[in-house]
Amino acid sequence: MFQLSALERQIFDFLGFQWAPILGNFLHIIVVILGLFGTIQYRPRYIMVYTVWSALWVTWNVFIICFYLEVGGLSKDTDLMTFNISVHRSWWREHGPGCVRRVLPPSAHGMMDDYTYVSVTGCVVDFQYLEVIHSAVQILLSLVGFVYACYVINISMEEEDTFDFIGGLDVHSHCQDHVELKPVKPVEISNDIDSETRLLDLS
Repeated sequence: MFQLSALERQIFDFLGFQWAPILGNFLHIIVVILGLFGTIQYRPRYIMVYTVWSALWVTWNVFIICFYLEVGGLSKDTDLMTFNISVHRSWWREHGPGCVRRVLPPSAHGMMDDYTYVSVTGCVVDFQYLEVIHSAVQILLSLVGFVYACYVINISMEEEDTFDFIGGLDVHSHCQDHVELKPVKPVEISNDIDSETRLLDLS
């Protein structure tokens, strides 16, 4: 349930036109809903899908952390999160806590919507650290959900084994108690009854 906090992250990624995180958040929300349905309706296969996705989701968030901290040659100033189709950056870059956004006059060779001509000052926390905090929270929630999903799958498998064992005994006992019924030919007793009545009349 707490992993639906990705909805909040989805909103800010939409505002920042971060298409790669938007796609990841959308898939994550769908799988979380599927996992909740599997837990409520007792569908272990759905929970297993959620378990596999949790591992992928942790990997994705680790990549985002490395991206914004510029680990391993990655750079937060690239257009990787927008699939190289726009120059937008994280929404928190200009709207973080305490940030003051001021648009500078464009030069003859610039564009009005280019981030080069936007001055942001006074931010309490830099935008990359806000993105890292969001990813770290998602990793923590995913690990908790992964452990709980494994626990539910283990319990469901034990219950299925117990059910199969009891069902096997019931089938065996049913086979032992089953009696095959065969049709029986009717006994012709009409002649015997007639002879007895005649003897009584003679007497």
